[in-house]
Amino acid sequence: MQNTTIIETPLSYSYEGTKEIGLLRMIIEDIRCALQRDPAARNWIEVLFNYSGLHAIWGYRITHWLWIKKVYFLARWISQIVRWLTGIEIHPGAVIGRRFFIDHGMGVVIGETSEIGNDVTLYHDVTLGGVSLEKGKRHPTLGDKVVVGAGAKILGAIEIGEGSRVGANAVVVKTVPPDSVVVGIPGQVVKRSHKRLSDAPDLHHDRLPDTIGQSLQQVLARLDYLEEKLQVREEPHIHTDEEGYWIGTDFSI
Repeated sequence: MQNTTIIETPLSYSYEGTKEIGLLRMIIEDIRCALQRDPAARNWIEVLFNYSGLHAIWGYRITHWLWIKKVYFLARWISQIVRWLTGIEIHPGAVIGRRFFIDHGMGVVIGETSEIGNDVTLYHDVTLGGVSLEKGKRHPTLGDKVVVGAGAKILGAIEIGEGSRVGANAVVVKTVPPDSVVVGIPGQVVKRSHKRLSDAPDLHHDRLPDTIGQSLQQVLARLDYLEEKLQVREEPHIHTDEEGYWIGTDFSI
């Protein structure tokens, strides 16, 4: 993840490795980002007026500028107004990079010490939350090009490595290495077995490996092999059919 420490200028932002960019230019960049990542977006006018995720981000840019100027009360007050209008809560103290996109957005919560890199995508009901009452860093850090699926919760001062994808409704409580996929509760980290073919964010948060199911299938396959070798093979009570559906008389349904 690039260092996203902000060099403050009046309503403009600069990140290490990027040129200084004004608020108006950033708005244009965000609109282009929405058009690229949301197939439902038809034109820039629709995105400008109807995308609450972008409105929340633009509100955050203003409140964060106030926050680093130590105008804390006004920053929090404006952020509350943006929350009422959009259903998205972004603490002014969070540090967020460029081309950040929140799709749908309702219910998203981003805590005070969260850090988000460039080209990150969040879907609705995502929480970047803290798990400590202590001051200091207590919220997650998301690397560049991370995608977080709907309903996912990322908790604590952990890091999500660059290019990783968090599956819908996953609960992540430990650091995730780059180019990984996280599924389940608590989140199980699966490293990619194939290289990504593109530098674009991986929006396929529907492609989730079934770590427990696949492991159980392997155990059952080994058990069938041993029973066959020992000539004590019985008809399996629980197994998967050719389409991958679980069937068996042991299920209480």
